Order: sequence, then C-alpha cells, then structure tokens
Amino acid sequence: MARIDVGDIGGFIRTQRDAAQMSIRQLAQASGVSNPYLSQIERGLRQPSAQMLARIAGALRISAETLYVQAGILDPTDGDVTVASAIARDTSLTESQRRTLLDIYAAFQAENRHTQTAPTEEDT
Repeated sequence: MARIDVGDIGGFIRTQRDAAQMSIRQLAQASGVSNPYLSQIERGLRQPSAQMLARIAGALRISAETLYVQAGILDPTDGDVTVASAIARDTSLTESQRRTLLDIYAAFQAENRHTQTAPTEEDT
C-alpha cells in the first residue's frame, strides 16, 4: 500500500470543504470525525485511515475513491479524478444534481470496465 501524503490530502479535503461551503465544524459533524482530528488532517499533521477518508468523502458528497487517489492509496487508473472533483466543486449545481452526475459517471466507468473485460466472440 502506498504511503499517504498527508499534506496533499489535507489540502484537498480543505479545498473540497470550501467548495461545499462547509465549516470545519459542519464537516466534522456530518462525517462523525472529531473537529480537532479533522483540523489536524487538513493541516497535514495526521494520516487518516481509509475508513476516515470514506466518512469524510461521504460528508463532502464525493466518492471515496477520489480521496483514495488523492491520498495515494489507489492509482488513478479508472477514469479521470479531475472530472469527479470538478463536478463536486461546481457550485452552479445542487447537491442532488452533483450526486446524480457522480453516480452516472461511476456507472459509465463500471459499464466500460465490464465491456473491456467481457470476452468477445473472437476470444471464444
């Protein structure tokens, strides 16, 4: 497993929180992560676990995979993380619209992965 770059992930979380127009206290409450711990993550003082990243991602309404890639836990091999990040930051969309677009994007990615791995007639 890759080592988490705590400075980069903390800055990314702060950027996403700002884009969502949430205070650190609101994000802490929504994610179930303590306010001081979240502050330490954002300042690059703590290394969050994958479980913590998933909770933070849920509260920010972005995919956990986006945070995993930013943290270096996953390789950015499937799709373009900047697409998901741009959708999550777009303040001209409602939360529901952002979530729907992210869900559609993820569904297209899953469909394409399935299509790419499915055997063709030539393979049989």
